[in-house]
Amino acid sequence: MLPYFKEEHEEVRRLAAEVAREFEPLAPEVDRREDYEQTRRNLLRLGELDLLGIRVPEEHGGSGMDTTSYLLVLEELSKVCGSTATSYDAHNLAIDAISIGGSEEQKGRFLPRLAREAIGAFALTEPQAGTDAASIRTRAVKRGSSYVITGEKHYITNGGIADLFVVFAKTNPEKGARGISAFVVERETPGLRIGKIEEKMGIRGSSTAQIFLEEVEVPEGNLLRREGMGFPIAMKALDVGRLAVGGISVGTSKKALEIAVSYARERVQFGKPIASFQAIQHYLAEMATRTLAAEIMTYNAAWLHDQGRPITREAAMVKVFASETALYVTDRAIQILGGAGYMSEYPIERGYRDSRIGTIAEGTSEILRLIVAREIVGALRGGDEA
Repeated sequence: MLPYFKEEHEEVRRLAAEVAREFEPLAPEVDRREDYEQTRRNLLRLGELDLLGIRVPEEHGGSGMDTTSYLLVLEELSKVCGSTATSYDAHNLAIDAISIGGSEEQKGRFLPRLAREAIGAFALTEPQAGTDAASIRTRAVKRGSSYVITGEKHYITNGGIADLFVVFAKTNPEKGARGISAFVVERETPGLRIGKIEEKMGIRGSSTAQIFLEEVEVPEGNLLRREGMGFPIAMKALDVGRLAVGGISVGTSKKALEIAVSYARERVQFGKPIASFQAIQHYLAEMATRTLAAEIMTYNAAWLHDQGRPITREAAMVKVFASETALYVTDRAIQILGGAGYMSEYPIERGYRDSRIGTIAEGTSEILRLIVAREIVGALRGGDEA
C-alpha cells in the first residue's frame, strides 16, 4: 500500500471495486452498442452509494471526501469500463466548476442534485477552440436580469445524457480569456439543443455530443462568481480533471498488466510458458515499472491537492506520463497475447482503444509538456531572482 492511502481510502477502494464488479458483465455491450443510457444508469448507481458526489461537501449533499478517494474510484471503474470512468470524470468536472466558482446559494441549489440524481457536463470545447480554449466564440449577452447565450459546443462528454451543463461563453470578447464567463444551464432550457452524438474509436459508451445554444436565456443567478472569471474556473477544474485521467490510466494499465501476466504464465509455446522467455519478461518488467511510476506520480499529486497546494505542474506531468503509460502497457499486453489480444474475447483491445483519448482530452500531451516547461522555467527564474 502506498503511503498516501489511509484506512478510509482502502474502504473507498473496496466499495468502488465492488460496484465495478456489478458493471463488468455489461461493459462489453456498453462499448459495442454505444449504450449511453446504461452508462447513465451506472452513474446513478454511484449516486446510490454516495460516490457520484464523492468530493461534494456533506453540507451540500455529498460525501465530503478527498481527491485521493475520488481517484481510487476512477481507478477501479477504469479496470472494467472506461466509458463509465470517463463519464464520471466529466461529471466531476462540472461539480468542480460549481464548487470553485459558485456562491453558497448556487452550491446549495446545484450540488445536492449532482451528488445524487443529476448528471453534469463541462461545456468548454468548440469547433475552433480545443487546446486554445481562450478562442471560444460562444457569446453571452446581458439582457436585464438574464444572460442570452448563443454558440456551439463540440465533443462534450456526457452531452447526450447530462441534466446540467457548465457552459463557458464570452461576455467581453475584446478581453480574450479574461472575457470568458461560466454559467450553469439546465438541459430543458429553451434553445439548448443536443446535436450529433459522435461515433468514436474508444470510450464508446460515453456520450460525446455537439451542443447548440440558440438564444438560450439563463438567469443572472446562474453566472458563476462574476463576469470574466470563467477561464480561471475552467483551468482550476481541469487541474483535477488531469489527475482524474491519471487515475483512469493507472487502472487501465493495472488491468492490462494483470491479464498479460496471467496469460504469459499459462500460454505454452515451444514446450514452456512464454513468461519464461526473456523478451516477454522484459515487456512485463517495463510495463510494471511504468505502471508503478504512474501510480506514485498520480497519488502524490492527489496528496498535494488534498493539502491545499497548487498542482498545475504536477497535474500536467501526471496526465502526460500516466496516459502515455496506459497506451504503452495496453499495446505491449496485446503483443504478449498475440492474436488473442486483438480479439474482443479479452478486454485489452477495448482498454487500448479507450486509453487513446487520454493523450488528447483535457489537454493534449503536447500542450501539457509546454505547461510543465513554463512552470519549471518560471520556478528557475524565480530562484535566480532570489
